Amino acid sequence: MNSKPGKTSKAIGDRRMRIVVAERNPLVISALREMLECDGRFELLGTAQSGKQFLDLAAEGGFDVAVIGWKLADMDGADVLAEVQTRKLNVRIAVFSNDHDIGILKQCVRLGAQGYCFQFDDPAIIFDTILAVAHGRICIPFIDINKVNDTPLSRLTVRERELLAVLSDGWTNLQIATRTGISENTVKYHLKNLYDKLDVRNRAMAVALYSSEKRTHKQPFG
Repeated sequence: MNSKPGKTSKAIGDRRMRIVVAERNPLVISALREMLECDGRFELLGTAQSGKQFLDLAAEGGFDVAVIGWKLADMDGADVLAEVQTRKLNVRIAVFSNDHDIGILKQCVRLGAQGYCFQFDDPAIIFDTILAVAHGRICIPFIDINKVNDTPLSRLTVRERELLAVLSDGWTNLQIATRTGISENTVKYHLKNLYDKLDVRNRAMAVALYSSEKRTHKQPFG
């Protein structure tokens, strides 16, 4: 992980936009560094190649926007976004993807990414995305928003929503089993079915989806 002290500039207000980049490919990091440093509106504060390194940087804060690749050295973008929500980190994220799979874009939106652009986009598009996110807006490629909102969560049963809600409250498998009168193995079975239905791999990603949906609708499920 590399970092350098901040500077000030009059390019945007009284300073440049402070950027952190997380990407496993050092060549991509080098290209982004050159692009950002050649543009007077941005200041690259630090880089990371792993999700763990990025999350450490995010916990420290002090930057305006994080530009993260979809695949990092130890986790993918979905895991990073889920961890950001689980840890309640106040960070604005633009995903910088080399994959045109629309499913990845939908997943990023559901997990709370504020921006999304492709590595092969024109630099002006990448810069506009970063600036929009830095100024509190959401900037993603065109997509039918109704299809984004048609999430697996909207198709859960009442029981499944209740289970997701207690997961979000931090209940352990034992607590769920004790309070519902079923065995821990049965709880694990229900959780596996829930994760499969949500198309997530673990509890953190399920809770992140739930939290993102609650923020969108301003009210809990069920």
